[in-house]
Amino acid sequence: MSYNVHSLVHHTISDVSYLADGRVFYGDPGAGGVVYVIADPARGTKAAAFDNAKLAEALRTASSRAVEAAHLNVQGYTPDAVGSGFTVDLGWSKFHCVTETLCAELASPETQAAKDAATVKAAKSKAPVDVSPDKKLAAFIRDNNLWVRVEATGEERQLTTDGVKDFGYATDNAGWQHSDAPILVWSADSKKIATFQQDQRKVGEMYLVSVTKGHPVLKQWKYSFAGDKDVPMIERVVIDVDTAKVTRLKMPPDFHRGTLCDDVSCEGGHGWEDVQFAKDGKTLMFVSTSRDHKEEWVRMADTETGDVREVYHFRVPTYYESGQQAKVNWRYLSETNEFVWYSERDDWGQLYLYDATTGKLKNQITQGEGCVTQLLHVDEKNRVLYFLATDKEKGENPYYSHFYRVDFDGKNQQLLTPEDADHDVTVARDGSTFVDVYSTPVQPQTAVLRDSQGKELVVLAKQDIAPLLAAGWKPPTPFRVKARDGKTVLYGRMWKPTTFDETKKYPVVDYVYAGPYAVSCGAESFVASSHDNQSVADLGFVVVCINGMGTPFRSKSFHDAYASTAKDLADATIPDVVAGVKELGARYPWMDITRVGIWGHSGGGNATVNAMFHEPDFFKVGIAESGNHENRLYEDDWDEKWGGLVTVDKDGKSNYDAQANEDFAKNLKGHLLLAYGTSDDNVPPNNTLVVVDALIRANKDFDLIAFPNAPHHYELIGEAQYMVRRRWDYWVKNLAGGVPPVNYAITSDEEVEKLMYR
Repeated sequence: MSYNVHSLVHHTISDVSYLADGRVFYGDPGAGGVVYVIADPARGTKAAAFDNAKLAEALRTASSRAVEAAHLNVQGYTPDAVGSGFTVDLGWSKFHCVTETLCAELASPETQAAKDAATVKAAKSKAPVDVSPDKKLAAFIRDNNLWVRVEATGEERQLTTDGVKDFGYATDNAGWQHSDAPILVWSADSKKIATFQQDQRKVGEMYLVSVTKGHPVLKQWKYSFAGDKDVPMIERVVIDVDTAKVTRLKMPPDFHRGTLCDDVSCEGGHGWEDVQFAKDGKTLMFVSTSRDHKEEWVRMADTETGDVREVYHFRVPTYYESGQQAKVNWRYLSETNEFVWYSERDDWGQLYLYDATTGKLKNQITQGEGCVTQLLHVDEKNRVLYFLATDKEKGENPYYSHFYRVDFDGKNQQLLTPEDADHDVTVARDGSTFVDVYSTPVQPQTAVLRDSQGKELVVLAKQDIAPLLAAGWKPPTPFRVKARDGKTVLYGRMWKPTTFDETKKYPVVDYVYAGPYAVSCGAESFVASSHDNQSVADLGFVVVCINGMGTPFRSKSFHDAYASTAKDLADATIPDVVAGVKELGARYPWMDITRVGIWGHSGGGNATVNAMFHEPDFFKVGIAESGNHENRLYEDDWDEKWGGLVTVDKDGKSNYDAQANEDFAKNLKGHLLLAYGTSDDNVPPNNTLVVVDALIRANKDFDLIAFPNAPHHYELIGEAQYMVRRRWDYWVKNLAGGVPPVNYAITSDEEVEKLMYR
């Protein structure tokens, strides 16, 4: 399990950050704790940012709190502009240090407010904020209106006044997403804010009831289903921060949609990717998305008058995405009056350059096979783009991500990360350097600092897995199989028992989280533990995952293999799982494919029940957690993107009928365990209960676990580990024919937290 093997891997760097002067700050965890390092690209050097022991002593003196040198947990580091001083953020407080031996605690906003009677009101507000580019203002929501707080004084000013319940400003509370964080974007000069007033007054309600010994508490919020007549709408506005003038854009309300993610913003509370100011703040480019995600309108607004004109209209037959991996890839280049657009029109995710006045195509930027996944940096001065892409390097795993550069005119496309591995990249603000952390599922990480041409400048760290290997750890086995069509190559991974004996026969467990939005096997980078896959293998199973057809990161035609209609949502890659496991069984006689189990959570829960109902002779055991089994009872944005709009013919039949798992409950033959949280605000409990009802009506035996007051991921104390133990019991008893220990005491969540911290 991850909490037991995590500490056996050293030098796994993460949370890399660039300092203002172009140097790189990062933490490097070793056997003795985390060392914080600064790498200098100009000098090609790296050195400790400070002495942990000395700094810990200074922080203890300054705070009167126990601070451990090996566990400083530095979450931010800012060097002084002049001198050797610096500020560190430890999460619970910030400290300014003149030297590493002399520090003083900085007053938190709450402390400062308590000292200043004029800002007592600010102390009452705990709402999340979006800080302006100049760091002077923080925007937040209060009573359905947008406010700003002056960071230096705590003074607050109200920007909007007509926001009311279910018709508030900048709200991030539609469907499964209902946070208090504001959705907005600042102009570069911090003078203007682009946001919206969100109208949910006619949207249907979602209800959840707490489990309690007294009167239950009703949780109620707006949640629209696929097919609902009324869904959230947004009225776009631009706000002048100094005068609080609200300019409403002169256009009809837009659907609460984004070009990529379920929510209107991929990063709610940290920006709004589909809305981009010109550098001078005078114009605003944004994209409006149709309810079914098949149409996009690139529009330009005058931020003073609210006048709007259409620049470009784009339509696709299935669904449009502006990128992959939760990264919106279009860009407004205001200084040259151009914009970069993302399209899969040639069957691959590519970038194109358009004229922002005429909307006419100037040229295609990226070339060749392979899918652009993230546009990470735009160098407007030198007219160069830097991007991540998959499936471009022949002979490699197509899911490996590489970093490239290309000129605006499409010339000089260049690979910057040549290693045959998956690359995670962080780019400097000016694009002059980038940090590249690369690995594979079987090869540990190497982290390097490179220049903009890909030249290696500094080796930052190399993972040390010697303690892991000494403990008996073995990597998963990558494999390739053919898809349902007998031609398309699919990729997967396999976990075998650590004490594997090829003369034995092992039951098979398939882990599935396949959907049009994700792949079952997850990232292709190195991890010591993936879910509990190896743990299950060591109970006497072969565990596999297969990235089936209809999933992202490859060609558009591969992605559209299913999930281009509501009927196709019933596919869930299960035909590919069956074909792949059968091929593996023919290849490896130690795999017993007469005993195959399948499990997954959320979309994987849906796929599991799908498999048990549609392939009942192949899958003998299934464990489905929190599945969206009936997408007409799920959030409209997700469903209508992948399945299209709900239609009903004159006979009462719907295009969504085929995906409804409950309608096939009569087919169940094997053992099925369903689980859900009674406070799941993502996939509401009704999604599981309609399957429960159908199984009862079909007189089928099944098992059920309901976690009282638990959310989508069973995050409350004890529940995550309890579900793990129950899964292990279920496999051993029903798939292997064994007898699990009674009430086995798996490591508690409290102990897990301690182990992960160490």
